[in-house]
Amino acid sequence: MTNQQSRVNNMPLFSQTITDFWRAPFLNGDVLYSDEVFTVAINPDLSEDRRVMVLETADGRVMAVLTPAMADKVGLDQCQDLSEQAFRRKLNEAGVILHGADYLFYYSEADKNVLLQENPEGVLRRLTEQDDAFFSEFESSASEQDLDDAYVELDHWAVFGSFEQNRLVCAASMYPWKDNAQIADLGVLTLTPFRGKGHARKVVRSICKYACEQGYEPQYRCQLDNQASTTLAKAAGLTLFGKWDVISPDSTD
Repeated sequence: MTNQQSRVNNMPLFSQTITDFWRAPFLNGDVLYSDEVFTVAINPDLSEDRRVMVLETADGRVMAVLTPAMADKVGLDQCQDLSEQAFRRKLNEAGVILHGADYLFYYSEADKNVLLQENPEGVLRRLTEQDDAFFSEFESSASEQDLDDAYVELDHWAVFGSFEQNRLVCAASMYPWKDNAQIADLGVLTLTPFRGKGHARKVVRSICKYACEQGYEPQYRCQLDNQASTTLAKAAGLTLFGKWDVISPDSTD
């Protein structure tokens, strides 16, 4: 087994679905450079919006993957010693801008088993198109920025909500993240006056339990500077998997 394979395999906390999904773009490519901390691979099969990706797992190891065209643009060659810092410097010098990393959280296998035994607390349930009036009022009570950041939609694959006095005050929605992976990406939003009451934690756990029962791994992403969202992920029992970054749409080619 190569260093690279052992690196990505060494994630026993999480299910095979998760580790296989993140392993694929890196292990299916040609390894350009690998040491104990940093790996770079070239993969011609990356999609256009992911033609450069960097994943730092929670144990501090960093993997980068890029298309052959991007590797040429950045000026990578087979023989050089590389570090993460040197790689990022080469991206900068070539005008390649990364979007800005997101944290990735998932349930460990142990915590998922606890979740599946849990019964929901409070007035919360799955939402359907019959809840359009509740959801419209909910949206009209939230800021455009909050709605944009959370990306919670009533027509997503699964939607759950928490109520106070017959008013929807917190909602979460999920959609399958990629066609070929059983991973469901999650967004959640609580109306400002109702924050700090535990609504989001309960809704996140409920929708994640539902996803697990349908054979999906719940995925929770948030930007590194979103302290409230990071705190919620941990409160909901999720575990940090790593930090993931991709090329920015603003990057020059």
